[in-house]
Amino acid sequence: MLNIFVPTAQGLTKVEAGNGDDGPPIPTQAVWLDLLEPTVDEEKLVEASLGVEVPTREEMKEIETSNRLYEDNGALYMTTTIAAQLDTDRPVSMAVTFILTGNRLVTNRYLDTKPFQLFISYAGKHPAACQSPVAILAGLMEAFVERTADLLERVGADLDNVSSSIFARHGNGTPTSQDLRAMIERIGFNGELNSKGRESLVSLGRMLMFVQQSVAGISAEHRDRFHSISRDVLSLSDHASFLGSKISFLLEATLGLINVEQNNIIKIFSVAAVLFLPPTLIASIYGMNFHLLPELPGQYSNFLFSIGLMIGSMGVTYALFKRKGWL
Repeated sequence: MLNIFVPTAQGLTKVEAGNGDDGPPIPTQAVWLDLLEPTVDEEKLVEASLGVEVPTREEMKEIETSNRLYEDNGALYMTTTIAAQLDTDRPVSMAVTFILTGNRLVTNRYLDTKPFQLFISYAGKHPAACQSPVAILAGLMEAFVERTADLLERVGADLDNVSSSIFARHGNGTPTSQDLRAMIERIGFNGELNSKGRESLVSLGRMLMFVQQSVAGISAEHRDRFHSISRDVLSLSDHASFLGSKISFLLEATLGLINVEQNNIIKIFSVAAVLFLPPTLIASIYGMNFHLLPELPGQYSNFLFSIGLMIGSMGVTYALFKRKGWL
């Protein structure tokens, strides 16, 4: 899909491509061409009209900086990674390519993400946000940063809830095995979200640095705007690193609680085995084939005496363990 936007007095307006009979396929006043899951024909149309080469989906996945940020024939090619599908249980990292050429901005993407939707809605009501391709680029960068900030806020809030559940001294007591397993799943999911956010911030930071160094004739207003976005990216990166450390700590704490619970189970079996050692010894003695044993001549006294010794030995062992604090 090829979305063509032109600036108007009311704001950013979407228009349809021409058929060639009543004018060029892409209007001359168009300032932003947005390729969303483009077809081959749409890519060729943009390439022929602007004299640029739209990177393929495979080329956008390259991680080398030289393949993501470069200049070719006066056009700036910038590919960044952003987190997408953050409201689902399967967040992904998506590559978005920005091509800044002349007085137009071209974006190439394969998912319709929320930052694009929010910026298009905002620019449709604010003309100042869409008067130049650099202004549109800055607006999109701000939308990405705000979306990532919301993501980190959500991760931090959920981690606080998990921390309260793990270390709460009052309430429902020690978490059960099922609770601990659910906590590990929550911590792991938040770790995945945080890693997507950190990856996006690192990629955005590189792109912002490249923009400030490579865009010729950028106004002081836009330069200050990009500089402010860079500061936000840096602060969010620090916060994401803090959240990463907190995720590691909570994961280790949860695994520690699981180990404690398993040790308690093993301790119960060990204590039970020790409790039955004295009765086993007594039963072994009275099971010997000897005539001279205490209380042996009676008809029932030998049985009752041995049972009493067994129960008494268990009681003494239990009392000793209790006094030592092992139970």
